[in-house]
Amino acid sequence: MAVAFDNHPSFRDYADPGRLVSASWLSARLGVKGLHVIECNEDSVLYNIGHLPSALRINPEELVDPATLDVIDGEGFAALLSRLGISREDTVVFYGDRGNRWACFALWVFELFGHPDTRILDGGREGWMQEERDTSLTPALVMHPSNYPVCERNDAGVRAFVDELADDDALTAVDVRSAAEFSGLPHQQDAAERELGSGPGAVTTRRQGHVPGAIHLPWKSLMTPAGMFRSRAELDQLWPAEDSVVYSQVGARAALVWFVGRFLLGHDKTRIYDGGWSEWGNMVGMPIDQGTGTS
Repeated sequence: MAVAFDNHPSFRDYADPGRLVSASWLSARLGVKGLHVIECNEDSVLYNIGHLPSALRINPEELVDPATLDVIDGEGFAALLSRLGISREDTVVFYGDRGNRWACFALWVFELFGHPDTRILDGGREGWMQEERDTSLTPALVMHPSNYPVCERNDAGVRAFVDELADDDALTAVDVRSAAEFSGLPHQQDAAERELGSGPGAVTTRRQGHVPGAIHLPWKSLMTPAGMFRSRAELDQLWPAEDSVVYSQVGARAALVWFVGRFLLGHDKTRIYDGGWSEWGNMVGMPIDQGTGTS
């Protein structure tokens, strides 16, 4: 049975306010039957030095098939959730480091398999720690693995692929990386901005720049300095187009922006090109632009 939504006043203007939970709401419900909390970080060490009590861990690598470099299939997803003791009807709340980037990616993968109830902790790991809420050093133990059903992955309406982005001039491509990456000068950015480290974004791109005609919408512009999502009014002013295909390096920052477009603003046609610049920039003969371009 799904857990009741968080009716926090700051969420009420969003298109789907039930997709967010506050730290106070979650703190009061940790351990509730049917509620699972998952930490998904770019820095895999963080879970071991303190995490939300009872929180499970998913590393980004577990969401990608190492043989195909694609998102795991239905059998892999079912095996992962069964091992974690998650049932189809359970509520799953995600959180993580660096603005919830990989947490949003994990939620996006759950969405590909149609898991009915997924949510994000607004403020993520950093927000929880800044409020000095309870943490644990003990890894959560799964006492009773579940029998999660094998569900077919459904990419339609959620995911875009390179051929479509290259061939359809009507699509609005939105690059959510830093200004330095967009301009083709990644060496000028802070290393913490990149989707590297423990995630599947640890790749080298031979060419730098952006998809020709792409709009630049830095993912950080959608967040407050405290790492919370901006208000509905602020996000509406920033959003480029209802039918947007967002991309980053490998999909983590794009997933956060997709979450904003899809659930906070209600743009159901928002999709992710998760191949991102790691694919486009390494493809022979693929056109690229550099400089500030369109913003």
